[in-house]
Amino acid sequence: MLTQQELSQWIQEYDVADIEEGEVDLGNIAWKRCFTSDLPRAEKTARKIYQGPITVTKALREIPICPLFRNQEVKLPLWAWGLIMRGAWLCNHRSQIEVKQDVQRRLTDVIDEIMSRNGEDTLIVSHGILMVSMRQELLKRGFKGPRLGTPANGRMYVFEK
Repeated sequence: MLTQQELSQWIQEYDVADIEEGEVDLGNIAWKRCFTSDLPRAEKTARKIYQGPITVTKALREIPICPLFRNQEVKLPLWAWGLIMRGAWLCNHRSQIEVKQDVQRRLTDVIDEIMSRNGEDTLIVSHGILMVSMRQELLKRGFKGPRLGTPANGRMYVFEK
């Protein structure tokens, strides 16, 4: 059970925590480039699994969640906070600092940049909910790929055109 303040602290600690050791299956693909979020966990992951130059960008950051309730003493389980905060974001609740349109704009811009290289296989290291939004943008652009549900840490999802 966490308060909103404890949740915010947990998220900050998670973002800078060490990554779990283990192999990431890159699918025997000769990746030409790598883009990653600038949050420490994503950048650490990218540097562990990709040996070439990496483009680090704020555009691939996880969608931030912001406190929702005025009563700071409300305690909920972590999973409940996730549902409530993501629901607030999906509904463009005024408590959230980045609305869906802002996320869509930054995803459109970064995908335009990635695709400007005419089909180079590009590895993208990002975060769960942002990956779900990115999947939607890729499908709009004619890519095919798996359903994500809740994306797993350290798992690769391939989208092809």
